[in-house]
Amino acid sequence: MAPVGLQGLPKPVQDVNQPMCPSRLVLEHVTSRWGVLVLAALLERSYRFSELRRTIGGVSEKMLAQTLQTLERDGFVHRDAKPVIPPRVDYSLTPLGTEAAEQVWALARWTERQVDAVQAARKAYDEDRAQQG
Repeated sequence: MAPVGLQGLPKPVQDVNQPMCPSRLVLEHVTSRWGVLVLAALLERSYRFSELRRTIGGVSEKMLAQTLQTLERDGFVHRDAKPVIPPRVDYSLTPLGTEAAEQVWALARWTERQVDAVQAARKAYDEDRAQQG
């Protein structure tokens, strides 16, 4: 029996392989370069914007702000703005964000461990292509 949505109609089944599946956009957000790094950093603890920017080397202020806003909109990040002077804003993960962060962090750690193997594969590929050309 298919899951039922709010209005009693069958709920659509999500299939990331389908071109119009909304899960594709969510996947894009959590697996983007900055999305992965923001989620991974926030897995450790909450951060203020400037702390997070220093932790994630190479991200511009604009890209970090966009990434945080996107992840907040998707329900992964909680933005806590304190009404003090100067303003203080802390970013942390929601329960959904923690779950996503654990998934992408495992992939990020795996890539760190496999860099040598990937570089060796690239070198072999490039040498093979050079011999064929």
